[in-house]
Amino acid sequence: MSRPRERADLPFAPHLEPHTGGLVSSGDYDTALFDGNVFDEPEAGHARFIECAFSGAVFTGGRYRRARLSDVWMHSVRWVGADLGETTWLDAEVIASALAGIQLFGAELTRVVFHDCKLDSVNFRGATLREVSFVNCRMVEVDFAGATLAEVTFPGSLLEGTRFDKARMSKVDFTQAAGLGMKDGYDALAGATISGGQLIEMAPMLAETLGIRVAE
Repeated sequence: MSRPRERADLPFAPHLEPHTGGLVSSGDYDTALFDGNVFDEPEAGHARFIECAFSGAVFTGGRYRRARLSDVWMHSVRWVGADLGETTWLDAEVIASALAGIQLFGAELTRVVFHDCKLDSVNFRGATLREVSFVNCRMVEVDFAGATLAEVTFPGSLLEGTRFDKARMSKVDFTQAAGLGMKDGYDALAGATISGGQLIEMAPMLAETLGIRVAE
């Protein structure tokens, strides 16, 4: 797994210009630098962020429904209680950031990497994740119910109370996860790879899900 990039490593770094002011619905933000910006309850649905960098920015609440984020880089960013439902993420890198109470239902994430992030009560219900990696992340009560996951990996990540009910998986790899704590959706693992140790740990719940009676 490649190391996260520094801002200076971004191909568009020389073109970044500091953003001032707020965010607006259907706004176009191209090669913008959000360095320490604080946004409280913005209305930024359908906004487009292209080749943008976010460093130390804080997003509290707000609605970003159907926004598009393409070639974006985030470091030490805080997202709290924001509505990012049905957003599109393409070629994004999120580093050392915190996402709490975020709505990402119905979102589409393609070639996105989360490095050293904490995700708490993030709602990915019905989302589509393709070529997404959660690297050394702590994931608490993250909800993937009804989501489609293809080529998703979790190296070094700790999953606690994760929901996968009715999720669809293809080439999903949990083998390098630091912990695989699931609340439901054991039958969704049909398209995933797990380690022998993980299989032993979840054997009782798998047996219950499949209706297998285990005699002492």
